[in-house]
Amino acid sequence: MTHSNLQIKPFDFKNASDHEYAAMLTLVNRLRAEQLPDDPPIPLDEMVRGWRSLPAFETHYGWGVWRADGSQVVARGFTHWHHTEDNKHLMEFVLQVRPEYRRQGLARQLLELIADATRRANRRLLVTDTNEHVPAGAAFMERIGARKGLIAHTNQLNISELNRALTRQWIARAPERASDFEMGFWTGPYPEQDIEAIVALIQVMNTAPREDLEVEDFRPTAEQIRQFEQSMFARGNSRWTAYVREKATGKFAGFTEVLWNPNRPAILQQMDTGVFPEYRNRGLGRWLKAALLDKVLREHPEIEFVRTGNADSNASMLKINSEMGFKPYRSEIVWQVDVEQVEKYLNHHS
Repeated sequence: MTHSNLQIKPFDFKNASDHEYAAMLTLVNRLRAEQLPDDPPIPLDEMVRGWRSLPAFETHYGWGVWRADGSQVVARGFTHWHHTEDNKHLMEFVLQVRPEYRRQGLARQLLELIADATRRANRRLLVTDTNEHVPAGAAFMERIGARKGLIAHTNQLNISELNRALTRQWIARAPERASDFEMGFWTGPYPEQDIEAIVALIQVMNTAPREDLEVEDFRPTAEQIRQFEQSMFARGNSRWTAYVREKATGKFAGFTEVLWNPNRPAILQQMDTGVFPEYRNRGLGRWLKAALLDKVLREHPEIEFVRTGNADSNASMLKINSEMGFKPYRSEIVWQVDVEQVEKYLNHHS
């Protein structure tokens, strides 16, 4: 229980009632409007399909703070962890409160449940992120004694400002600088015949800056990647991947991929881009990004913006993005805090 007119109840992502799903989504969209003011709300069917198809190798716990009459969810907390061989110390979490209900102790009460779930899962490090559009988030993380693990931005490219002459040049120059490589594309799920090589390719992202985050390399299996895909496609997302491989050996050298949802037709999400260290400084990253964007824009001319997330310390990727025309859209912080520190804060403020 919380205040006399509010009640904390568990939220079962895969088996909630229609009313619970609808009320939780109303909160999600209210908070999205604050964080992403230019974006349309998420439709109920998309969100429910996503919640019901969460990967099986993840465990999720969620709670909603409800008005006593059951009409509205005013805050939520949830946490999840991966049943993998890496990062067994890690617990990711989210705390969100409607603006008019902040500074009333709701986040603290949800944090108690999250800390308890962390202990029961034998995890020790809690990780979450905040952004500049909701300053209350960073203020709360500082209050509980969290540390900044990584400083980042969501960067956005307005297609009307895309330097098309430059990206065409990157594509045209590729045969000179990267004549030993060939490019290919995948739409939708990764091809089964290449899945083990793709598992290794995806792990190139472990070379991206992690700054002060106390996390290990992520090493997903083919089965876990398939579960991620199932969850992603259940929400109606389309994914395009561009890759380059050595002509002589067939070995993958790098990749980039983008995500698009017809419910947000103007926005293209730039996902991972990575090139193995031994193949860098040959223009492969520029070639990959330019060629994939060119392909997707021809197929979907309704796209107006491309968004991507980058660590502020990722100088090489920021250089490419800046040349393409990406500009900072919002600043973000990834926070980390030991469960012991959380419990210390909770005991002090109980």
